[in-house]
Amino acid sequence: MADHIRIRRLGGVWTVRSGGAVLGESTNALELSEGDLPPVVYFPREDIAMAMLDPSETTTTCPHKGTARYFDIVNRSATLKDAVWSYEDPHDPVAAIKDHLAFFTGDLVTVEQI
Repeated sequence: MADHIRIRRLGGVWTVRSGGAVLGESTNALELSEGDLPPVVYFPREDIAMAMLDPSETTTTCPHKGTARYFDIVNRSATLKDAVWSYEDPHDPVAAIKDHLAFFTGDLVTVEQI
């Protein structure tokens, strides 16, 4: 793994919400820390309501993690374009995030420990 990337399992129960709906809740969340960037919580795909996510055409590439695929969140109040990403075939050093989803957080999406 690149020296500036760390992945650790988070304790407790973690949740992600958008538009008044709970998109997921997990006791198996991971935290990825990368250099000076804020840590990102990754949720196992099986703990997320995938019916609320629509695949996007967007992809990006990270030299350390691989190619990210994006999803839109569709809830009662809005469609949040490219609000979720996943490394479906991550590079070996970060293989722990395979089959996990991460969320851009802010006013419309929250990730928190409950």
